Amino acid sequence: MATEVDIDDSLYSRQRYVLGDSAMKRMAKSSVLLYGVGGLGIEIGKNIVLAGIKSLTVQDPAICSIMDLGTQYFLCDDDVLNKRNRAEVSVTRLSELNPYVSIQTMTTALDGTCDLEYLKQYQCVILTESSLNVQIRVNTFCRSNGIKFICADMYGVFGGLFCDFGDNFEVSDTNGEEPKECFISTISKENPGVISSFEYRMHGFETDDVVTFKEVVGMTKLNGLQCKIKVLSPYTFSICDTSGDEFSPHEHGGIVTQVKSSKTFSFECLEQQLKKPSLLISDFSKFDVPLSIHSGFIALQKFRETNERLPHVWSSEDADQLCSIVNDLKSEGYFNECGDISIEVIKILSYTCQGNFLPTCAALGGIAAQESLKSVTGKFTPLNQWLYLDALEVLKPDDMKQTELFQMKNDRYDQLRICIGENNLQKLQKLKLFMVGCGAIGCEMMKNYAMMGIGTLDQGQITVTDNDLIEKSNLNRQFLFRPQHIRQPKSTTAAVMVKQINPALNIVPQQHKVCIDTEKTVYPDSFFEQQDIVVNALDNIAARRYVDMRCVTAQRSLLESGTMGTKGHTQVIVAHLTETYGSQLDPPDTDIPYCTLKSFPANIEHCMHWAREKFESSFAQKPNAFNKFWSTNTDTQSVIERLSQSESIEGAIQASKLLKTRPSTWADCVCIGRLKFEKYFNHKAKHLLHAFPLDTRTSDGALFWQSPKRPPTPQEFDAQNPIHLQFVIATAHLYADNNKITIPNPINDDDIKQIVSTVDVPPYVPTNKKIEIDETDSSNKESKEEIVSTDELVKAGSVIQNILSNKDSAKVLEKMVPAEFEKDDDSNGHIDFISSAANLRGDMYNIENADRLRIKRIAGHIVPAIATTTAAVSGLISVELVKVVEGLSIDKYRNSFLNLALPVLLMSEPGPAERKVIKEGLSFTQWDRWDIVGKPEYTLQNLLDDLKQRSSFNTVFVGHGTKIVYAEFMPAHRKRLAEKMSKLLKMKSGDKYFDLVISFESLDDEDIDGPPIRYFFS
Repeated sequence: MATEVDIDDSLYSRQRYVLGDSAMKRMAKSSVLLYGVGGLGIEIGKNIVLAGIKSLTVQDPAICSIMDLGTQYFLCDDDVLNKRNRAEVSVTRLSELNPYVSIQTMTTALDGTCDLEYLKQYQCVILTESSLNVQIRVNTFCRSNGIKFICADMYGVFGGLFCDFGDNFEVSDTNGEEPKECFISTISKENPGVISSFEYRMHGFETDDVVTFKEVVGMTKLNGLQCKIKVLSPYTFSICDTSGDEFSPHEHGGIVTQVKSSKTFSFECLEQQLKKPSLLISDFSKFDVPLSIHSGFIALQKFRETNERLPHVWSSEDADQLCSIVNDLKSEGYFNECGDISIEVIKILSYTCQGNFLPTCAALGGIAAQESLKSVTGKFTPLNQWLYLDALEVLKPDDMKQTELFQMKNDRYDQLRICIGENNLQKLQKLKLFMVGCGAIGCEMMKNYAMMGIGTLDQGQITVTDNDLIEKSNLNRQFLFRPQHIRQPKSTTAAVMVKQINPALNIVPQQHKVCIDTEKTVYPDSFFEQQDIVVNALDNIAARRYVDMRCVTAQRSLLESGTMGTKGHTQVIVAHLTETYGSQLDPPDTDIPYCTLKSFPANIEHCMHWAREKFESSFAQKPNAFNKFWSTNTDTQSVIERLSQSESIEGAIQASKLLKTRPSTWADCVCIGRLKFEKYFNHKAKHLLHAFPLDTRTSDGALFWQSPKRPPTPQEFDAQNPIHLQFVIATAHLYADNNKITIPNPINDDDIKQIVSTVDVPPYVPTNKKIEIDETDSSNKESKEEIVSTDELVKAGSVIQNILSNKDSAKVLEKMVPAEFEKDDDSNGHIDFISSAANLRGDMYNIENADRLRIKRIAGHIVPAIATTTAAVSGLISVELVKVVEGLSIDKYRNSFLNLALPVLLMSEPGPAERKVIKEGLSFTQWDRWDIVGKPEYTLQNLLDDLKQRSSFNTVFVGHGTKIVYAEFMPAHRKRLAEKMSKLLKMKSGDKYFDLVISFESLDDEDIDGPPIRYFFS
């Protein structure tokens, strides 16, 4: 039995960025009971096992049935045939997901008579597929014994979740965000005092936030003080009364930082909440639906008590009875003053309640699992108290008239068939789907595809590509992968694993990147045109934009989704109907001024970026330049002679410096590490203070060294300081790797201290080297080739000659090994160097240090990830997949944004494709394309004539890719009018068409962009 998970294990590396160490430790001491492992229960169980709780008990008396195979992906046909217990079968598969979690099984029923004392051993109890009487009874017991309670259910296209964490539930961190911070420009002396942010940068605070102050000059009384604020504008906010004598006038500087504090939440019991529910509304276009589902769920429980069954599939008689029960409940005081109830929703609930719409089940399972993690960790804001999800749009009115389409056939797809009908089920089974990426979202999507039977009939097929290999850190959220799969391809492994869920799947796994390099060979336009739909499961914006562009060109719908920690988004992009992914541009990243990184860091992030760039420069770029120089200039004697004659050779100065300092032993590497410490953290500070003494003033009389500029303090090396020693060791490690020098294993700190004690550290000598102070320039001037003097060239030649005459030239000119940054290998010294360098630079500028985990995340551009968000997002986008296959109108689709930490779930109709009007009666969207077929003798003039006939406008520009085919403003291009298009486009054998861009002449100054043109060769 696992006692406490090792939170430093790389298995949890991405999750630790979301939850933090303290929450991980609390979770690793927690035990949870999960009752019912049907489709929803197994989804919840899978997610909390991946998260790494101490133990999970799975309780379920049910026997595996054919219906279960539609949603319970850990069961198979053999389990149904041999009538195995669902809990006993599921535990084996759940145990494979995480070796650190202890999993037990119970097969007894949880009913109205059993003894509940055994529940006292759990911190959280989760009920699914239980009666309302049992839910109330267990909830009452849990409240009286301090146990957190969750119940969740799926009926047809509807899902519901309820949470009760007691009267006083303390949350240590409500949102998981880093505390906000801003620099102060001015502080007024009045009641209340008003703070303006530095350079009109948005402060990001909210009214009632508690903040504290530091580094305020003048009004020093504020330093260390905490107060509640009121936001006045994005750039100003008021604080406490600063008009008193104890508050001296503000002179300059200061930093205001948000203070994060715990918050206590109070919950009502289930019995109270049944009558007057607190509902989280996710879709404001269906405001009455959550309350309608709530009333319908209660009515279903009453129906089952009376009839000992659920309503029959698509039975009008049973639907009327359910509506009658809802009316009875209202007369008993339920839902009064809560809102309107839709009878149509109640009827659809009755029709479909024996089914289970898998995508909604997956989404609800992810959200419910996150609530269970909140209950045992006290991290993030809990749900207050009900959430209902629905997929009403998948039920098309025309299909609903044909009730025979929804009847069961006693196969694994019955639960889905009840919800969408036989015709739509077959559309899914015959679907040709291309998914790009097979990581966390990809694994969840593959599971959803298997349960929904996508690509199982006729020519139906799933093609999935991912060029990545499985790493240990993937196992925590990419649930199809196991430890034995590490270093195997993701796509092929996922294909094998998902066929165990549904052997009928037709899957083609590939290991290619979808990019410009494969555009003409593996994934040409014809490949995309053969697909019915494309799904993105990517983790970077550039790749998403590229796939989006290819889908627009091929006129294929695209499903887009992504996650970052507890946040996620989905976007449905329907060909010819909605806007595309590229229609909305993210705001560009703000570049950090070069002078800020180089000399004037204001926060620890600046120090991290500096350290990351220093890593690349020292251990990757310079070794690469060294190799390039000596492979280009193989005649060393010629190099020496040319330099001695003051002839400039590109890269020679840097090559001579590297040759001069190139180490040959481990001790040499340690010495370099010690000298680099002095250069970066002592001499640099002294040089800044030499150029700008502390009393320096700017041209307008203001102090040069005032916030956000911080005066540096030269750091004195101390071998007893762990960070000082770590920097030297990490630097030595990297230089040793660059130069193929054996590193001691293990590295002995006493040996390092002995070596550094012998290093001759030169004193600082003042120079006139210019320091850049222009904050508007973000370019790295060091990356540009500097003009060197003749003396420097001669000196470089002399250095090279001296070294080659005294040392083995083959050895000193041996190729170096440039470092390739690898964040996940803690033994290579990469993160050690960046972490120690960033924090030492922080010490030098009196900036608060950051922990190694945070530095690793930022330096490694690591996207925080957690299985619960991934499951929820994949479920939500799978709902849209079904809608696209059904071919619905735009008002039926939903984009979504969620933040499970808050929790927030917002759904909205996607924006329509923007239509550009050329003239009255002639317009186009980015999805439209004009196809033109040209005969062999077809000329550019013929093309222009065709376009004028279509538009009545003159075409003034024709382009292909980056090539200008025709531009009216260029006189020489008039000669091209008589030339054949095949010549102008440089047609080759096998070319079938070219995609062109055009512009029409306008009466205004600006030309009119025309639609994309596909020019075919006949």
